[in-house]
Amino acid sequence: MRRLARAAAFWGILSATPAYADAPTLQSAIGNPDDFKLSGSTRLRYEALDGQPRVGFRDEDEQLDLRSTLFAEYDTGVIRIGGEMYDSRAWLEKPGSAISANEVNTFELVQVYLAADVDNVLGDGSKGSLQAGRFTLNLGSRRLVAADDYRNTTNGYTGLRADLRTKSGVTATAIYVLPQIRLPDDLPSVLDAKTEWDRESFDLQLWGGLIAWPKTIAGATAEIGYFGLHERDWLDHPTRNRDLDTFSARLIRDPKAGQFDFEVEGIYQTGDIRASTAPNAAVLDVSAWFIHADAGYTFSGPAKFRLSVEYDRASGDGDGPGYNRFDTLFGMRRADLAPAGIYNAIGRANISTPGLRAELAPDPRWDAFAVYRPMWLASRTDSFSTTGVRDITGQSSNFAGHQLEGRVRYWLMPSFLRAEVNAVWLAKGEFLKTAPNAPQTGDTHYIATALMATF
Repeated sequence: MRRLARAAAFWGILSATPAYADAPTLQSAIGNPDDFKLSGSTRLRYEALDGQPRVGFRDEDEQLDLRSTLFAEYDTGVIRIGGEMYDSRAWLEKPGSAISANEVNTFELVQVYLAADVDNVLGDGSKGSLQAGRFTLNLGSRRLVAADDYRNTTNGYTGLRADLRTKSGVTATAIYVLPQIRLPDDLPSVLDAKTEWDRESFDLQLWGGLIAWPKTIAGATAEIGYFGLHERDWLDHPTRNRDLDTFSARLIRDPKAGQFDFEVEGIYQTGDIRASTAPNAAVLDVSAWFIHADAGYTFSGPAKFRLSVEYDRASGDGDGPGYNRFDTLFGMRRADLAPAGIYNAIGRANISTPGLRAELAPDPRWDAFAVYRPMWLASRTDSFSTTGVRDITGQSSNFAGHQLEGRVRYWLMPSFLRAEVNAVWLAKGEFLKTAPNAPQTGDTHYIATALMATF
């Protein structure tokens, strides 16, 4: 409760920050040139948690995160040269805290790229682009490839990206990249916030792409995709040698006032994986899948109130000879399921969960949402989602619990300074109470308060 009180006090301080009329920006400071972009951001966030749901971490935890970015791009009209620095740090850790290279990654050039834009590449009205170097990626639904925004660090990729858009609105994206592995990743170096260039190598490769067609069934956009992942061990870092092929199909109609909207996405995964990180571990055939479906309605009026129902199911590993646990690759979790940070308990693996979501944005300065979801295990013998809680006998209940989460954001200074609070209550179900390794910590309460400046 002391940590939750600190979070509430932190929010009070943020909310008391005075508002101003004009947003200062780096772009305006350099005279708003047409051929050069300069921007940055700083986010300070305090997180507190009690009733730890994950295995291997302290019962109560807190963290103070600071993430700063600086972006620059020069555009000649055809060629773009850009770069972006990320600096991510964290404090207040104690023995057993959830801190790693996911929270700390200092002075990293996540983006350093060269890009070319070409008009009429496939006839009048078409546009094409090619990008090479280090860059971030947000592709399709972001459930497989994303630049994580809630987490204190992001995902970076090194390689090639090609984009095409036809006059009719058909879009295609293809990538071949080496995902960046955040370094240093040993705990002493993380705690000391040491700086080391992130690693990209052919030990971890990602390739594939997406094609999307607008205005198909009921005016929705249809999309198909494929991503291949190849992974192998590297010095002092054993892996499970994932060799995965992931196929996706999605249909989405975006929300509009006074209209129904929907999204359906199905993903199938095949390939092979080692049973563990041991070099002589058995190689297992992979057959895993994920489905997301939601339908909503946005009411007319100034509140922009949207109510929706949704369902997510990601397969878990069974007791058969193969491997059935879905791997979300480099996807985000926040938009669908729950915050990351020190909570990080609910992800796209071994979960079956319907949800009821309410959203509103009555004023340009603030917005909010709340989601309720009951949660079950998709497979009784696998660990529940990303908690690490497991009963290999499958004899524990398959009901994990009820999760209620919400978020409120408010622009203290429009386009410059925004305050945010995220909160989660996880009322643990029978499985999270009685499974053999379930932490006996009671229900989980998580709150995060943040202040972000964009300049």
